[in-house]
Amino acid sequence: MITQTVSTTITKLSQMGDLTLFEPAGDQPSAEHSPHASYQSHSLEECITNVSTPKGAKPVLKSMLTTACERNCFYCPFRAGRGKTRRLTISPDEMAKAFNILTSAKKADGLFLSSGIIRGSVTTQDKLIDTIEIVRNRYQYKGYIHLKIMPGAEDDQLYRAMQLADRISVNLEAPTPERLNALAPKKDFERELLSMLRAAERIRRAHPHEKLANSVTQFVVGAVGDTDLEILSLTQNLHKHARLARAYFSAFNPVLQTPLENTPATDPMREFRLYQSSFLLRDYGWELEDLTFAGVGNLRLDVDPKLAYAQENLTRSPVDLMTAERHILMRVPNIGPKGADAILRARRKGNIRDLGDLRKLGIAAPEKAAPFILLGGKHVPHQIGLL
Repeated sequence: MITQTVSTTITKLSQMGDLTLFEPAGDQPSAEHSPHASYQSHSLEECITNVSTPKGAKPVLKSMLTTACERNCFYCPFRAGRGKTRRLTISPDEMAKAFNILTSAKKADGLFLSSGIIRGSVTTQDKLIDTIEIVRNRYQYKGYIHLKIMPGAEDDQLYRAMQLADRISVNLEAPTPERLNALAPKKDFERELLSMLRAAERIRRAHPHEKLANSVTQFVVGAVGDTDLEILSLTQNLHKHARLARAYFSAFNPVLQTPLENTPATDPMREFRLYQSSFLLRDYGWELEDLTFAGVGNLRLDVDPKLAYAQENLTRSPVDLMTAERHILMRVPNIGPKGADAILRARRKGNIRDLGDLRKLGIAAPEKAAPFILLGGKHVPHQIGLL
């Protein structure tokens, strides 16, 4: 039975609706939003999103403890003083009860929880942790939880959050202190944000036998002159030295009643190219210098970064699929980790003869790879892949 209190809480969640579009929870934007959207919500369904998580695809409740905030981030719809934002607050106990109702009804199987900052980051982080403590301990929820870390949270709070959640996010928003100051002047890049990602890695190393949450971050792309080179340079550094699980990229869209409301929206293709490049850095063994940047330090929008590399480097020096090492195979367009492994297995038997054989190995559209490959030292006729 749903009590009046829980019913009221679920109503609040419905009213929050798509306000959490601005927060990453494992999903990437599936549609473009109006550049001057007010983000007025309509239903509870808008709070529940099917997202890809480390535990598989799940219907995740994305919500906030409060949409009120004392910070003044220039891009943010929740910034202090913005009249168009509806200010709603839910207590830890109310949120946990409502989430339990939703999981019991099989409406949700995962929680992404964030919050505006009220009475300081430490107080707000305590409320977030209190909520997850109730969800885990009182309601015995064992599923996926993604918890936002407030700027400047204390180390013991970070450690407890990592014990309770599967994933934590410390959103850098910008790649340098100067860019962040133009985007969110009340945030301290080094002390409040970057140091938290480094602290999370120190905690993991100090407790190697304990299951602790992985870390992610998010960048707001294109609002204050940031470049793809800046963003990906920091992303690569965090992958290597802070074990960052992944970076999220949010193409800037201006919001009414914010200082950046007249700043042009960022092309969504730029966001897409950043995702492609970040996966090459994280999963394919690429280095930053392997990527092709235009004059101002941004990726090409007209071609994906892997094809850009191939056109520049592999046209005259094709990769021989019968001899190349795994990481070299993954430099070829349309050949990823699974395709590379399939090629390595197949060539031990010597049965890769043409593009048709590559297609049988699960490599989609191998004709796109044809200009950049050899088979046993010989070029591959493109038309074979079309038979």
